[in-house]
Amino acid sequence: MISNGPICPNCKSSNLSDDWTGFVVVLDPSNSEVGRLMGIKLAGRYAIRVR
Repeated sequence: MISNGPICPNCKSSNLSDDWTGFVVVLDPSNSEVGRLMGIKLAGRYAIRVR
């Protein structure tokens, strides 16, 4: 999940990366095919690749 703060709102980790490429926005994870394929449970912005 892409976060503006120092802690990920999804997993509560502080181990974040600034090196990511591409993103998807999932508004309704329960009805999203992309959300299902990516294993997304919460609505939000998600990086496609994180290094």
